[in-house]
Amino acid sequence: MFAEQRHELILREVRERGSVRLADLVERLGVSMVTLRRDVEHLAAQGLLKRVHGGVTRVRSDLTGPSGGALEPELLAEDSDTGGVSLVIGMLIPSATYYYPNVIRGARDQAAKLGARLVLGVSRYDEAEERLQVDQLISGGVDGLLLTTTVQPDDSHVDWLAGLEVPIVLVERRATLGGPASLLDAVASHHAHGAFLGTRHLAELGHRRVAMVTRRSPTAPRVAQGFQAAVRDLGLDGHPELAIEQEGPSQAQVAAVVAAIRADGVTGLLVHNDEDALLLVQHLRVAGVRLPDEVSIVAYDDEVAALSDPPLTAVAPPKNAVGTLAVDALVRRIEGGPRMPRQQVALLPELRVRASTRPL
Repeated sequence: MFAEQRHELILREVRERGSVRLADLVERLGVSMVTLRRDVEHLAAQGLLKRVHGGVTRVRSDLTGPSGGALEPELLAEDSDTGGVSLVIGMLIPSATYYYPNVIRGARDQAAKLGARLVLGVSRYDEAEERLQVDQLISGGVDGLLLTTTVQPDDSHVDWLAGLEVPIVLVERRATLGGPASLLDAVASHHAHGAFLGTRHLAELGHRRVAMVTRRSPTAPRVAQGFQAAVRDLGLDGHPELAIEQEGPSQAQVAAVVAAIRADGVTGLLVHNDEDALLLVQHLRVAGVRLPDEVSIVAYDDEVAALSDPPLTAVAPPKNAVGTLAVDALVRRIEGGPRMPRQQVALLPELRVRASTRPL
């Protein structure tokens, strides 16, 4: 089970029951107490629930509705006058935790500026739930849809996407040439560019033997593409990709990273995502690896990278701007109709240099 899926299930239990014992959540999710506590700490840090002795309780700032589905519009149109709303925009995302809250905020704020309402659905990385939520949003009367599919659109999406009756803008999903979404509007971070930036930063500091550490996700292939392009174009010595499980690095995976550093001469790591990077740093410290003296680390996403010890240099996708421009693109499509040229916007991430990287 993906960490994002666990987070959604935890939040749903809290919303529906008000408060939940940690022991009940361990049984419900089938994970260890250590994993659950890590998930709860992550959600509490974002203000999505409150920790109490032996359990968690609901807070009033939840982004999704009681069932984890579509929000009532007024819950998202904060501080706006909804009396003059002319458009209702649906937004479906795979998770309301980690990465996507800033995308949501950008979309929500821009919708409010344009006098539109934003209605949110959450798929929990479940493709059946994704299609159900889309049907509910459309039947509820949205004028257009901001859509982040569970996986990158492939042949299984062709008929489904073609049959949707409202304008669509893909969000943080990039259509492949000639693929099923290649004729849809899209707004996404250019993750390959971001990975190239992070790897180039290591090269500029003198690191020649570098490796990428990643978990399986819809974004990982594009991050890998940028890393591999940097290795090739900058003449670096790339180590084979190192894996991380969905629940974080296992002991065997940590040992593989330590061996890459001490036996194979890797001095620079690009780690996707930065929550995993933070966990990896803790494991490396236990193994006696000194950061950044023995290895420099660049994290990807910059959600929690600054909270590490040492603070992690990180690639930061422009998440808020993605949400803002996605709303602009959808309103443009709704008002301009199908004859307007399609647009696919790639926003460039930025590199934020901190203490986890140093010259070799």
